[in-house]
Amino acid sequence: MKSWLTAAVLALGIASVAHAAIDTYEFANDGERERFHQLTKELRCPKCQNQDIADSNAPIAADLRKEIFRMLGEGKDNQQIIDFMVDRYGDFVRYRPPLTGKTALLWFGPAALLLGGLVIIGVIVRRRRGAGPGAPETLSPDERKRLDHLLDKTTND
Repeated sequence: MKSWLTAAVLALGIASVAHAAIDTYEFANDGERERFHQLTKELRCPKCQNQDIADSNAPIAADLRKEIFRMLGEGKDNQQIIDFMVDRYGDFVRYRPPLTGKTALLWFGPAALLLGGLVIIGVIVRRRRGAGPGAPETLSPDERKRLDHLLDKTTND
């Protein structure tokens, strides 16, 4: 029974490895190969979202790699290929989207949140320093007199 279980696990493991596709492309020169690798590293997989299309095994990433290879073969430059992908999938497909009104929050949002947090911490620290031993008394003169009377009463007992 143990050997059948081991064989089944190995068969499933081999089947999953055999299923992974490996792209092989024939490039005219090393410059074209380098451009292909640069473009596939620069563009994000629309399905995976946090993986570039060079490293993604998603079917759409394989289609995008084929499309880039085809466009390189047609003699298109990098900017034309990137523009095609952005027209098709939006600025999301780029790891470094351009600074526009739509993407300003992506570029400046984290810095604004950090700055806001530092300001809040600064305000809290200043307020706590002000409430230290040198803080003004909050008791009225009548309350102070009553407190002194109560304290004298407890020490005399």
